[in-house]
Amino acid sequence: MNNIKYIILLLLSYNMASAQIAIGKESVSNTSVSLEFGNANRGIVLPWVTSIASVTGVREGSLVYDLTDHKVKLKIFAGWKDMSGDTTGTTVDPLTNIDGVLIQNVATENTAAKSSIGDPTSVPGILVLEDTNKAMILPSVASPHLNIINPAPGMMVYDTTSNQLAFFNGKMWSFWKPSN
Repeated sequence: MNNIKYIILLLLSYNMASAQIAIGKESVSNTSVSLEFGNANRGIVLPWVTSIASVTGVREGSLVYDLTDHKVKLKIFAGWKDMSGDTTGTTVDPLTNIDGVLIQNVATENTAAKSSIGDPTSVPGILVLEDTNKAMILPSVASPHLNIINPAPGMMVYDTTSNQLAFFNGKMWSFWKPSN
């Protein structure tokens, strides 16, 4: 009887691992989406890393918030591209005046923690979308610099007003649109 329970649990786990996920809404909009966010004035906060040099073995397209210079960075080609612009950010919350790094430093990190959506592989990362034929739809916010109150450092959204990616580095929003 216990073996049957384990087999059922294993099958259910596999189905959930390769499922499509909707956050903040009932369901995803189409079959080409692995992760989709609802329409609210919220963003997705990127993982904070203590040093970009310590991030190894990741694929191109990985995004992090680097605490050494308080900038959002994208892994592309052989290095990391600064997505935050020229201004250095901060992790100090302007409303509470508390430094988020101090809160993070007292927590015990589980370096093996990983959530995977799609067909699980050994790709390193905290949240890994592993589909080869699906994409993630970022949270969409009209003018995030006006509509997101107290954004977190490392926050990322798609600005529906300017049709650009928007990154918050702790002090200012940076907007990025690939060149044609």
